[in-house]
Amino acid sequence: MERFASGWKRHYYGKGDVSVYRLFRDRATSAAANEPPVFGANVTILVYGDAFWPTYTTGDNSGLIATDSMKNFVQRETLDFRGSQLEDYCRHLGRKFLDKYHHVEGVQVSAVEIPYAPLAAGLTGEAEQSGDAGWSVAFAPGGPEQATAQVEIGAKGLVDVVSGLRGFKLLRLAGSAFHGFVRDEYTTLPDLFDRPLHMWLDLEWRYVDPQAAFEATRTVAHARRIVREVFEGFESGSIQQVIYQMGTTLLNELRELSEVHLEANNRTWDTIAERGRTIGVYTDPRPPFGCLGLCLRRDAEGALRGATQSR
Repeated sequence: MERFASGWKRHYYGKGDVSVYRLFRDRATSAAANEPPVFGANVTILVYGDAFWPTYTTGDNSGLIATDSMKNFVQRETLDFRGSQLEDYCRHLGRKFLDKYHHVEGVQVSAVEIPYAPLAAGLTGEAEQSGDAGWSVAFAPGGPEQATAQVEIGAKGLVDVVSGLRGFKLLRLAGSAFHGFVRDEYTTLPDLFDRPLHMWLDLEWRYVDPQAAFEATRTVAHARRIVREVFEGFESGSIQQVIYQMGTTLLNELRELSEVHLEANNRTWDTIAERGRTIGVYTDPRPPFGCLGLCLRRDAEGALRGATQSR
């Protein structure tokens, strides 16, 4: 189910899973634009407005914009987009769509990065972010984590922006514990004092001022660095403690953020055999996995408030 920041919608429709790639195919073009050669995204565009209600009630399509036309719009208008930040891209598409179709009351554009990284030796993550910092003609899929953005625009302008990163797959060899939990007739898990931890992580955030999403060009890179540094450097007693440390660090270091939501999956591998704490053989876990969530936000004075969620 889709949610809109502007509130409940009686109806909406659109096009999802629209893939698009913009390529700067020579060094000069990429450098002139100060953008990476490859920009890839998977887009969902949703619209709403009373003009579309007759389609539901009477089958009258006279005001309906075909979703195939929406797909063509997204792909073709990408040619005129200059930038690599997903928030700017979603705003670009949203504004263009409302300018084209005046009977649309609001549009929400969501995009997930399709990352590609240069194969050129020695090219760093910093260099990948701008066209003049390095050049390559050969690329391979990046990630696994992907940047995300969702921008809603109405007749009066910007409604909301949500940004994030999803798809982290993180492995820590030591320094993770889980013990002291409730024990009863359903408990089979032993106390674990130093386990190899394998977890997946998604996170998203909102801004104190939504306009800041289009000015904080390094927020995604900073958030990615925080996740990796906390995971590597923090010894924990639970995954909940790990994501709490990540969330508080994100809000403390990125003052432009108003709230952050993190959700982790416990994908710790099943043990086949171990020789003390020095060597072990493991396999992928069985399908049931633990899912743990945390929401943190600032209050009016800027202090952190939050509640954990798990399922």
